[in-house]
Amino acid sequence: MNPENFPITLVVGASKNPERYSFKAIQSLVANGYPVLAFGLRNETINNVEVKTDLHFTEPIHTITMYVGPDRQSELIPQLLKLNPKRIIFNPGTENPLFIQQAQQQGIKTELACTLVLLSTGQYNS
Repeated sequence: MNPENFPITLVVGASKNPERYSFKAIQSLVANGYPVLAFGLRNETINNVEVKTDLHFTEPIHTITMYVGPDRQSELIPQLLKLNPKRIIFNPGTENPLFIQQAQQQGIKTELACTLVLLSTGQYNS
């Protein structure tokens, strides 16, 4: 698959802090040619990706990759489900049984995985 045909990934919990895994995920996704959208607490730019502070996206989002812990997800869940992604990746520390159940009931594939590992091993699109 050519990079221009890659589906869009939304990084939830984006941070400009280079120590954060969300920052590293955006860098890796961009480096691998994936189109990336980002949601975070601050309007900022990471690798030419604008971080939005609201979840009003009109683009068709294929994958949401979570970098927000379960304790801060409750207000985001309805908005994220409205985006109707094909899958949600729950990175380590973001696992939320309620969110996973609601997503699966809506027909959304869920994965307990690390986006960085999936990218580095060539399994991100599988």
